[in-house]
Amino acid sequence: MTKSQDDKFSWVSLYLVSGLGNTGFLNLLNRIGDPSVVLDTSLSELMNLGGLREDVARRIVNREFVADPDDELAEVDRLNARIVTYADPSYPAFLKQIHYPPMLFYLRGNDLPVNKMLIAVVGSRHATHYGLNAARAIGGGLAERGIGVVSGLAKGIDSAAHAGCLKGNGFTIAVMGTGIDTIYPPANRSLSEQIIEKGALISEFPIGTPPEAKNFPIRNRIISGLSRGVVVVEATKKSGSLITSSYALDQGREIFAVPGSINSFKSRGSHSLIKKGAKLVENADDIVSEFFFEIEESKTEDRSKTFSDTPPDMDAREKKVYEILGDYPIHIDQIVRTGEMDPGEVLSILMKMELKGIVRQMPGKMFLR
Repeated sequence: MTKSQDDKFSWVSLYLVSGLGNTGFLNLLNRIGDPSVVLDTSLSELMNLGGLREDVARRIVNREFVADPDDELAEVDRLNARIVTYADPSYPAFLKQIHYPPMLFYLRGNDLPVNKMLIAVVGSRHATHYGLNAARAIGGGLAERGIGVVSGLAKGIDSAAHAGCLKGNGFTIAVMGTGIDTIYPPANRSLSEQIIEKGALISEFPIGTPPEAKNFPIRNRIISGLSRGVVVVEATKKSGSLITSSYALDQGREIFAVPGSINSFKSRGSHSLIKKGAKLVENADDIVSEFFFEIEESKTEDRSKTFSDTPPDMDAREKKVYEILGDYPIHIDQIVRTGEMDPGEVLSILMKMELKGIVRQMPGKMFLR
């Protein structure tokens, strides 16, 4: 066994100790260090650390695991999956910031991107046609702007958000409430294969974990934890999506909600969030506008594919406005002041340039190249 394999064996072994949990694991990690050292620590030493139940300490010492670590690792290899531990450089920094971060997770597909902004899109499993269209459009719009989409692989809004992101050639992450080997719902097997090819499936649950109801609220903290913000597309007052948004608030993430019909009970959860201060969004640009200072323009619009240094077919007034614009959105009033131009004239010029595809208008009369 190589050192890398030995390390993974120790991590998986400790992870499979019943009753330890992520908090107990992290406490041991902080006090003792490497999991292999923890596994070799005596019962008296473990008990002297405090905060560890004696029955759990005995399981560690006696190496009593809920599954055989060797079998677990063999199954990971068979699935062409891998294990990402809390100590791995590729472990997402945002996820480390949450309460109870998973000490490891299983991954199928591509490595999670280090510098890409991620937004969660969640909602009802029993979505309306309106909700599905909204989720697909937002997922695709975020992808086109270089932003990854995180969701839960559930039917309804989750599936539509994943599909929209994939159609936009984006990177999507499905956080599963089952073992990495168990696709749920089974109808999403084809979607999961596309995600493996272009994105990633991840799960904190051991191989073979079935789709038990208690697992899905637990995994929701990871959906929000990976993301800079959470978009709730369609949710009833008792929707699991509200659990995700609650985690997001605790984690300091932004909350967005898509409005629905006042007559639809399936949008009451979304409307409740808006009343409490969530930002009402209709499209991906409404979300991007909250983060544009953090997003490189090359990720939101690749102008190099369309224009050289100066776009073609511009008259003198358009060139003047173009020179004032930059990589980040600026308000029309600033363009008027900088260019010493008439507001009506500037608005007319900007509208012409937008029709030509030279500039983009953001919410709030903000414009960028």
